[in-house]
Amino acid sequence: MNEKVGIVSLGCAKNRVDAEMLLFTLKSRGYDIVGDPADADAVIVNTCGFIESAKQESIDEIIELGKLKAEGKIKAIIVTGCLAERYQNEITRQLYEVDAAVGIGGNERIADIVAEALSGKKTGLFPEKELLPLEGGRIQSTPFYTAYLKIAEGCDNRCTYCAIPLIRGGFRSRKPEDVIAEAKRLAKNGVRELNVIAQDTTRYGEDLFGEPYTAKLLRQLCQIDGFEWIRVLYCYPDRVTDELIDVIASEDKIVKYIDLPLQHCNGEVLRRMNRRGNRESLTALINKIKAKIPNVVIRSTFITGFPGETEEQFEELAEFAAEVKFQRLGCFPYSQEEDTPAAEMPEQIDEEIRQKRADIIMEHQQGVMADWCETLVGTEIKVLVEGYDRLAERYFGRTYADAPEVDGCVFFSAENRKPAPGELVNVLVSDYIGCDPIGEMTD
Repeated sequence: MNEKVGIVSLGCAKNRVDAEMLLFTLKSRGYDIVGDPADADAVIVNTCGFIESAKQESIDEIIELGKLKAEGKIKAIIVTGCLAERYQNEITRQLYEVDAAVGIGGNERIADIVAEALSGKKTGLFPEKELLPLEGGRIQSTPFYTAYLKIAEGCDNRCTYCAIPLIRGGFRSRKPEDVIAEAKRLAKNGVRELNVIAQDTTRYGEDLFGEPYTAKLLRQLCQIDGFEWIRVLYCYPDRVTDELIDVIASEDKIVKYIDLPLQHCNGEVLRRMNRRGNRESLTALINKIKAKIPNVVIRSTFITGFPGETEEQFEELAEFAAEVKFQRLGCFPYSQEEDTPAAEMPEQIDEEIRQKRADIIMEHQQGVMADWCETLVGTEIKVLVEGYDRLAERYFGRTYADAPEVDGCVFFSAENRKPAPGELVNVLVSDYIGCDPIGEMTD
């Protein structure tokens, strides 16, 4: 009988793609892949190490799996991903449950590492980050109808609060022909919703061609049969060009949704973050996007309590959010990350104040999203069916305005037939609960 391996992948969608490639490598070497870690001989924890809360989630997961190991249900725990890359040998020294820690450059050797861990050997492997493979097979872990397409690795933006360049290395674009070939495989396998990702999708191609290639890549992706929705995530505001806006506006397959992490609007705070712009320039960009793309949904993220953020600067951010009325917004208190420039800045703000400021913006955001839901009542929207909620006794799915795993969903009844997961149906909105529309399928 083959040895069984399970994987727990934490953090972002980019990390999930890495996990899918790990699974493919393991299966190719003869391991059986299981969904429940409790059924596995070896469990891989593909960790996130971006901010303190994500690090703690990774550690908690390792400790819980350690309990299964102590009970004899699993034999080995292997830690991969950002936490392993960032803290390397500290993982095995401080977490006795862990049998092996592997940096991202060692992902291709995962099958050998699992074998060593199962044989009782403690291992730490940390090659150069640039050895992380950009190409390779994947075992899709998302529902069959939706998938992520990672077009680049690493980041060169060097925001002062962010540890990603330290963990993942410099920005590396995949070749367009490789990206297109993978997208065609995903479409052939039944993927209808393609979510294009990278640390900064708008920088794609600069290292290959000397200029952004994102818009051209999107046009090529739109030529592939099978995709109904193509979504672009993680767009850096400085690199949202007129060409990119025009492509999103003109291509029917590209959903009218832009993920635009702004982090702040005050020019001085942005300067200390090593980001450019101010409230005026960001407002102008948003107005341009709205003018060129009717019914566009803009998602953004903010950071509150960045070192030196005054009460006036925070109030400017809150006013900006209220003025723009982002349909999708996440606001997070600043996380003081070691080895980043911001961690050494003076005027660090008390954690309670950081959190309070984030709460104020998110409380207001609930009202903005409720108002947006109100505008949907009486209209018909297209929904990608995801399943049936027995508790709510309704089907549920997502609209173009809802990115997988981060946004909300739509609940609906279906009187005439049972819609299947992955199907696109029309729903007449009659009400909403919280920030989730509810209605009835009209097909």
